[in-house]
Amino acid sequence: MDEILRDFLVSFAAIGAIAGILYVILMTRHRERMTLMEKGLTPKEFNNNLAVISATLRFGLLMIGIAIGILLGNTVANKMDVPRQGAFFAMMLLFGGISLIISYIIEKSHYKNNQK
Repeated sequence: MDEILRDFLVSFAAIGAIAGILYVILMTRHRERMTLMEKGLTPKEFNNNLAVISATLRFGLLMIGIAIGILLGNTVANKMDVPRQGAFFAMMLLFGGISLIISYIIEKSHYKNNQK
């Protein structure tokens, strides 16, 4: 019976923590928006579509980089005398990092083009 109670309490605590974090995030966002509205900004100015596109691009390129890293990690592990876990981990980090750098370069060039 102790295991069931322990599992229940852990689950309850995890759900409570997640709910608490979401509450704090939403209330902070609401207060921030109310303060900005009091200063005369319109709700239209809150929507930052460039940030959403940027996050989507970054996440997509990161997933592609990790997938390429997994494929090349498998190749390195099979062709060379490298431990399998090390090859996968190294290649995933390498190509994930390269994809984030590519994302940064694309965002930077896009930002420069929109500034002109």
